Amino acid sequence: MSGAVSQVLGPDVPHLDIDAMLADRSVQVIVCCGSGGVGKTTTAAALGLRAAEQGRHVCVMTIDPAKRLAQSMGLTELDNTPRPIDGIANGSLSAMMLDMKRTFDEIVESHSDAERAQTILDNPFYQALSSSFAGTQEYMAMEKLGQLRAASDTGDNWDLIIVDTPPSRSALDFLDAPKRLGSFLDGRLIRILAAPAKGAGRFTSRVVSASFGVFTNVLSKIIGAQVLKDIQVFVASFDALFGGFRERAEATYAQLKAPDTRFVVVAIPEADALREASYFVERLEEEKMPLAGMVLNRVSPGHAPDLTAEAAEAGAEVLDDLEEDPITAGLLRLHADRMLAIRRQSHLTESFTAAHPQVPIVAVPAFGDDVHDIDGLRAIGDAATA
Repeated sequence: MSGAVSQVLGPDVPHLDIDAMLADRSVQVIVCCGSGGVGKTTTAAALGLRAAEQGRHVCVMTIDPAKRLAQSMGLTELDNTPRPIDGIANGSLSAMMLDMKRTFDEIVESHSDAERAQTILDNPFYQALSSSFAGTQEYMAMEKLGQLRAASDTGDNWDLIIVDTPPSRSALDFLDAPKRLGSFLDGRLIRILAAPAKGAGRFTSRVVSASFGVFTNVLSKIIGAQVLKDIQVFVASFDALFGGFRERAEATYAQLKAPDTRFVVVAIPEADALREASYFVERLEEEKMPLAGMVLNRVSPGHAPDLTAEAAEAGAEVLDDLEEDPITAGLLRLHADRMLAIRRQSHLTESFTAAHPQVPIVAVPAFGDDVHDIDGLRAIGDAATA
């Protein structure tokens, strides 16, 4: 680890060996997770590039709507189909950006005949569900991961898939939302709405229809008759697919617990980000999911650590009093600010490592500019393995 950033981590903190993880051919899925704005997308892309340049065949899936991954890899855009990145000498690298509605549409099209699929795709309730329903993006991220795994098993030559998780309010949403959406699609309300279409005996059908009439009258007053009709048409067309959603969610969730998966928590040395990282580590431990460790991004690099912030500030004040060398005085104050930032980051990181002493960490320094090309991604990868 670079001495310029190692000051933030204590000497007893276990080190996350990125190169060892990427070189391990038994590792086939890496999930980068953490709260929003901590550099998950850049980390995922940098890990993918480094693995590819070491000879692996990698697909990186991002859910970043800002499209930074495409820009950093020299592409004008990314879509729901993996695109190969040129110029990788040893292995190969492909990248894609999740289109949650397109992924949902693909599921409908692949599990329905053409007429029923079109009925579902044209339904207003389905269009709202597939575009903006809470949890849809996270669920579709898992669906797409399952599709990529199946493709790598049957033709596409990927031996490593790296997932950049959605920019959710909480990193835990990536684990919880797919279960919630699967439960909704296979839940009691949907089954009640589907009941009249299924029917049973003649007497049972009359009882169900009468009960359902009372229920729908109440429901139509709450949500509107047209919305209710859209939902009923959706349920009638979509019924054959309900069970598959929960089954696939459970299968992909099991994949996340498999021995060939690794979770990498990404954080920055700020209180909110480390708090989210702590929650996520605890959840992964509860679920017995394979945590590789944490990438601590944007650590303030420090030079001349023996020159404390107080000493630097005192030196600047002496130069001010002498009215000499204002440039040196300014540099001393910059150093003092940097050392104070390192002290604050160290204190915050110590709280995390005290709670999770077993979690390996690698610190990556803050870069002056945003990463916008392959060389920038390569520099991130170099810094994470220095």
